[in-house]
Amino acid sequence: MQTATAAATATAIAIAIATPPPALPVGWAELAPHRGYLVAYARRRLHDPALAEDLVHDVFEAVATGRAAFAGRSALRSWLVAILKHKIVDLVRERAGHDSLEGGAGGDDGEGCGPQLECPQPRPDQVAEQRQRLRQTLQRIAALPATLRQAVELRLLADADTDAVCRALAISEANLFVRLHRARRALAA
Repeated sequence: MQTATAAATATAIAIAIATPPPALPVGWAELAPHRGYLVAYARRRLHDPALAEDLVHDVFEAVATGRAAFAGRSALRSWLVAILKHKIVDLVRERAGHDSLEGGAGGDDGEGCGPQLECPQPRPDQVAEQRQRLRQTLQRIAALPATLRQAVELRLLADADTDAVCRALAISEANLFVRLHRARRALAA
């Protein structure tokens, strides 16, 4: 007898776990207080106020038409934010698909099919090239005559004040500018 009761209890638990709780009705009165938060959230993610308003409207429309049913397993705001997140992801995916087609991908240039995004950081090959140029420039500065090298090192590399450089080298301001001019010409040659 106990095994039949245990089996019935196990079946009832399995049915309760598998069956989602009934949807709780959500009206405009419950949604309206969350509108400002949702719009602010969408603006932070999208950086477009009009688009943020549209997506929040879509969230409320989904709730009102019953396409999204609140089961009460979380806070109402958390549930609305989750819907909004999905709407934002859908929008980004949709735009990414359109951008790759409009961007002329797959053209005659032979590059990849995805959208070409510009990175604000220099590429590794550019960084290596910059380092090589810097190394060469520093070697050329080191090869300058001592009077010119000292002027360049103090004024340009150490970014010392003109008066301080003149005092350190015991020269006039005009002489400093002549030395810097000659050093620049020597480096450019």
